[in-house]
Amino acid sequence: MQACLPRERAPPDNARGVKPWALLGWLAVALGGAGALGVVATARSEPVSSGWFLVAGLCCYALGYRFYSAFLAARVLALDPRRATPAVRLADGRDFVPTNRWVVFGHHFAAIAGPGPLVGPILAAQFGYLPGTLYIVIGVVLGGAVQDFTVLVASLRRDGKSLGQIVREEIGPVGGAAALVGVLAIMVILIGVLGLVVVNAMFGSPWGTSTVAATLPIALAMGVYMVKLRPGRVLEATLGGVALVLAAVVGGRLVQEHETLRLLFDLDKRTLALAIIGYGFVASVLPVWLLLAPRDYLSAFIKIGTVFLLAAGLAWVHPPVRLPALTRFVDGTGPVFAGKLFPFCFITIACGAISGFHALISSGTTPKLLASEADARFVGYGAMLMESFVGLMALLAAAVMEPGVYFAMNAPAAVIGTTAEHAAGVIGSWGFALDPAALHALTAQVGEQTLLSRTGGAPSLAVGMAEIFSSALGGAALKGVWYHFAIMFEALFILTTLDAGTRVGRFMVQDLLGNLWAPLGRTASLPSNLLASGLIVGGWGYFLYQGVVDPFGGINSLWPLFGIANQLLAATALAATTTILVKGGKVRFAFTTALPLAWLLSVTMSAGWQKLFHPDLRVGFLAQADHLTAQLAAGTVPPEKVVEIRHLIFNNRLDAAVTALFMALVLIVVLDAARVWWRTLRGPDADATPGAELVRP
Repeated sequence: MQACLPRERAPPDNARGVKPWALLGWLAVALGGAGALGVVATARSEPVSSGWFLVAGLCCYALGYRFYSAFLAARVLALDPRRATPAVRLADGRDFVPTNRWVVFGHHFAAIAGPGPLVGPILAAQFGYLPGTLYIVIGVVLGGAVQDFTVLVASLRRDGKSLGQIVREEIGPVGGAAALVGVLAIMVILIGVLGLVVVNAMFGSPWGTSTVAATLPIALAMGVYMVKLRPGRVLEATLGGVALVLAAVVGGRLVQEHETLRLLFDLDKRTLALAIIGYGFVASVLPVWLLLAPRDYLSAFIKIGTVFLLAAGLAWVHPPVRLPALTRFVDGTGPVFAGKLFPFCFITIACGAISGFHALISSGTTPKLLASEADARFVGYGAMLMESFVGLMALLAAAVMEPGVYFAMNAPAAVIGTTAEHAAGVIGSWGFALDPAALHALTAQVGEQTLLSRTGGAPSLAVGMAEIFSSALGGAALKGVWYHFAIMFEALFILTTLDAGTRVGRFMVQDLLGNLWAPLGRTASLPSNLLASGLIVGGWGYFLYQGVVDPFGGINSLWPLFGIANQLLAATALAATTTILVKGGKVRFAFTTALPLAWLLSVTMSAGWQKLFHPDLRVGFLAQADHLTAQLAAGTVPPEKVVEIRHLIFNNRLDAAVTALFMALVLIVVLDAARVWWRTLRGPDADATPGAELVRP
């Protein structure tokens, strides 16, 4: 990986005057964004063009980055390019490596941009396009990007320490212990669900599986090329890697049509789950330069390029949005997942607006690579805006589909049946038309065996992207290529987050094990790395396998748990950064993190309570466990299903216990943080607590 010295640049200053011509330009951007949002929010009588969504999103992102992130960088965080980063001071060639800012951006974006922005908005589309659009566009500017940016800076100024360590140092031992346990437990759930989305996207698809498998040796070759063969030749490796990945997409069709090769890559869900578990273990142990960094860098280019191609396709084709602004399922009876608009829409969208997982990356691998503190704004705030744009594109890909096709792909087989004809009858009763013949034709065009109940959102996004791309280039003849390109694109999104998350989880396990016996905490020790990797992979592997064997596809139960865990983790991160601001004499700016914290607590605690105690068995974990237990007691369960039902009962009760644990741990952290805020503000020297300031010498 190419090392580089921090470049001298003046810290951003939001107070500088804006030139009149620039002011007029930004005023036009503001008016354009407000007008586009107004059209999206109020149009009802006729379909809305997808172009309005693009204008609204891009204008809001531009304004947020230009003004709000500049305010945070200059007034709240006081970025200073002269302050040496951990990558420079602690460089070891393994974990702390000063790296080109574009490579760091690529790694960070690839690591944070997992299934959330792809899957969450698509699942939440069952409520209609309006709630998701507003939350994605506004939530990221005021919440998600703020969290990523502030946590990254806090970690940079604390030798690249993890979120759990920051909480322990700044809030106290009680909150710190709760955060360390909570963050690790939440991480296990998050990564398990990431793997489940990949499984649901690739099972029974030799084309997609072979393409994704080919990216592994390509990434290894790039790592060797950039570090051992041609050090610093990033562009050469990038061009070669992208060309090979595109060749793998096209070659996947040959695999699909070859009798022998097809059998090698035509995997069922359980086999795919075991393969992903094995991959996660290997990726966690290998040196970061060999697989993680080059794979993330390659993935980032493909991700960003594909997202902009999708935006260009939408702008060129500008298909109408067929999904209504609001559907009947805002009442909580949705077929994709159960629960009312509030709070379940917001925990489902999750990463498209704010994601706690990002705090682990911002305090994990990224601060160990950043060569200049001044680049924290570009990497921390900018990458989150890019992820939000991905979420908006995913929502649009679902919204331009026929609603009947959308529900056929995302509702579980237990609800709509296993044939297109039966599904058409069920979906028709909801008020949406589905033509079985058209669905069969679409399935053949994209080269799949079935599109029914491909829960998880990823196949829906792939179909939407294939429809848009084929309309702009190639027509129906290339729809299958575009579909599998999209599957590869999504799998890269998710697997790069999975391997980065597993590595961060390994660091966290080693932190905990080091308290028991110091050698177990040494990241340079291979036995310690193998043990910690095995423990973290074993944890998330269990939940992945649980979702695979779930007859409802795992998404209905695990995705809400994923959303709750993710947002509770974000609450922990925001509690920590708010504490740092209060203790550092920045009380007047604490609203920047305290307001998103208050919103997340209201959403996640409401959702968690309902998942525990709601009487609807499709919502409440305990209600479903009690219902299944009663069926067993009454003897109404067929003998061949008894073991499966007992497994479901155990998993529902386990999910309930995990949800309650998450809520309790985060409440401990927040209450302990509030104690620190109160003590600091009441103290004789309330303006600053020595050693706790965000800006450290």
